[in-house]
Amino acid sequence: KYFSPFPILTKLKRHPRARYVVLLIFLCAAPEITHAVTHYSIPEEMERGSVVSNLAADLGLDVSSLVKRKMRLDVIANKKFLDINKETGELYIVEKIDREYLCPSKTTISCFLKLEATIENPLRMFNIELEILDINDNAPHFRRDTMRLDISESTASGERFSLTNAVDPDIGSNSIKTYHLSENEHFAIEIQTGRDGSKFTDLVLKRPLDREDLAVHHLILTAVDGGVPARTGTASIIVRVLDTNDNAPVFEREKYTVELGENSPIGDLVLKLNATDLDEGSNSEVEYSFSLYTSEKTQATFNLNPSNGEIRVKEMINYEDFRIYDMEVIAKDKGAHPLSGQCKVTILVTDMNDNHPEISIKSFQSPIKEDVAVDTVLAVISVSDKDSGDNGVVDINISNALPFALKQSSDNHYELLVSESLDREKVPEYEITFTVRDRGSPPLSDNETITLELLDVNDNAPRFPQPFHTINVPENNAPGALLSSLTAFDPDLHENQYLVYFIVEKEVANTSMSMLFSINPENGNLYALKTFDYEIEKEFLFNIEARDSGVPALSSNMTVRIIIVDQNDNAPVIVSPWRAHGSVVEERIPRSTDKGSLVSKVIAIDTDSLQNSRITYQFLQNTDATLFSLDQYNGEIRTTRMFSYRDARHQRLVVIAKDNGDPALSATVTIKLSTVETALKSYSDLIEEPLEYDIFSDLNLYLVIGLGSVSFLLLITILVTIVLKCQKPKPSKGAPPCRNSVISERNSTIADSTLVSNDAYWYSLFLAETRKGKLVVRQPVPKGARYVVSSIPRSTGVTDTSDSAASTLQVR
Repeated sequence: KYFSPFPILTKLKRHPRARYVVLLIFLCAAPEITHAVTHYSIPEEMERGSVVSNLAADLGLDVSSLVKRKMRLDVIANKKFLDINKETGELYIVEKIDREYLCPSKTTISCFLKLEATIENPLRMFNIELEILDINDNAPHFRRDTMRLDISESTASGERFSLTNAVDPDIGSNSIKTYHLSENEHFAIEIQTGRDGSKFTDLVLKRPLDREDLAVHHLILTAVDGGVPARTGTASIIVRVLDTNDNAPVFEREKYTVELGENSPIGDLVLKLNATDLDEGSNSEVEYSFSLYTSEKTQATFNLNPSNGEIRVKEMINYEDFRIYDMEVIAKDKGAHPLSGQCKVTILVTDMNDNHPEISIKSFQSPIKEDVAVDTVLAVISVSDKDSGDNGVVDINISNALPFALKQSSDNHYELLVSESLDREKVPEYEITFTVRDRGSPPLSDNETITLELLDVNDNAPRFPQPFHTINVPENNAPGALLSSLTAFDPDLHENQYLVYFIVEKEVANTSMSMLFSINPENGNLYALKTFDYEIEKEFLFNIEARDSGVPALSSNMTVRIIIVDQNDNAPVIVSPWRAHGSVVEERIPRSTDKGSLVSKVIAIDTDSLQNSRITYQFLQNTDATLFSLDQYNGEIRTTRMFSYRDARHQRLVVIAKDNGDPALSATVTIKLSTVETALKSYSDLIEEPLEYDIFSDLNLYLVIGLGSVSFLLLITILVTIVLKCQKPKPSKGAPPCRNSVISERNSTIADSTLVSNDAYWYSLFLAETRKGKLVVRQPVPKGARYVVSSIPRSTGVTDTSDSAASTLQVR
């Protein structure tokens, strides 16, 4: 027996405990209720985990025994949408329930989900029926988004046209309730209801259509359901209006009047008629034809194109034969029941200036020389016109920009004259156009062109691009090397343009330019015939002449300046301190030399120029870098501190003199410095004697420091001995007093030499020659004096020391 506690549960919804009591009474009072159906109703689309009801309480079961009695929920013929919470006895949603998916058929309004709850110990089964209530979760939609209708413009008002209905999966009040049509003047809708309650709609024509007014109508049909809130769906309705032949062709004007000149060419367009038909398709296609009222003469003279309405000349028209043509033209469409329109055309033939003027050129001279005299007659021109009156009067002219003029010699005869000097180099030929025009209305004209060619004369001298040209030639160039191409330009033609180049002879230092340079007479290429040395020759200046082959020949000159560019082809030469080739310069300096004292000076010369001759000095080797400094610009070697007892007695300095060329060239000198103790120098017979140095002085000093046990008496004796050794002997008469050694002496042997000095005062201090490496002093020598000794063989008798080995000495 079917039992449903749903009405009772609904009433006791606000009192759940009372509901449980009533349900329990029903279950205990009647044993057959065990198989009764428990009914629930829920809306579709409830969220997962939503509680439907406390099933254990509704069935009167003890919640605490559900797990022990293994309570379970089975779904009959469906997937599992619900489940039981065994701890609380609640029936809850496991998965969202879609009523349209569960019950797709709309024939039954109710949609049930049958469940079966089972418990054991003892075994009991409970039937549960869950009714799924519809909600408005679906909007109406049309099977076709766009509906197209073709309706003739002749369709009567009230005609109905079926439209595709909309569908809504929802049921009841949530299904489609009504339709709406967008506002328009011609259409409305009528809604029909089917047996199953579905809504259909028809499109009704309220007002006749006119395709010429609007060819396509765009409507929007909207379906609205009854849900709250309501949902809608739309579809587009496109109504295309089909044409009917309800419009006749119409011309732009009812009457046309055209003026046509006589002798119009056959096929000339007289008039283009245009009739329009507002219909479309074949109903708007128009054909043109002459009516029966058009004469045969007119139809023979003019042709009417039936498709485009063009009236053209069919045969020659003569004003004297026929002056007015009348015609009637009909325009008919191609509809099933054709309609037509007509117009009248009047053609007035006008007398015309139908003969063009003519021109004749006689005695034309071409070519002519460009130096032709002004007012020379070049041609005779005659003009004519077959017309009469103003139509036969002819005017002739040429361009004002041309150096020519027309002079009338008689009626209708003219002479072409040269009005300005001509220059072939500017304009080699002229296109002279004669234009003739009559005075008719409208005027007719004609033209004829002649070509006047000018012959060249030698009236232009060759021209160089510039009057002065400078060429830089690096020294050590290869003989025969191309220096430059010196090309002149002559605008004349042929032999007047052929140029010959040559060097204008000029002697420099008894040397002709043609011995140093050569020019190709045909193309002006200039070549060097020898190798140049900047140190000997620095520049040349001469002229190049270009001469054409005309008669008489014309020529022009260009000045050429050849500048020899220095190259770094000479290495620096060290002239001081002098040393024999491959030898080492030896110098002696006092060990007591102060800081900053000049030790030696390296002087190098370079015969190159500019940066190639700029010399800088550097140490390549320095025994003690803290003891000496070298000025990189003047080559002075100075002490950077005083000597100490730890410094070596012999210092080796290697100096490199490097020029600034690319690549740089250099020379080196090795200076061996020996330090000596300060000693007095004696003069004997005005001849400088070598310093004597006691090698035992330092040894004794070391012994005193090292041993410390030498007696005071021995120390006094040694000191006295050193003083006596270093004491300076009294100089002879005329000898100057001296604290230190007077002249630095080189250990290297000085050959028999001649003293060289640009200063006569210094030269007078010494003898002209030295013997055995010694200089003879004539008079007292100031401290700091410098002199140069050059080694020159006596037998040569040469006094110029520029190529001799030299060395600079300084008096200390």
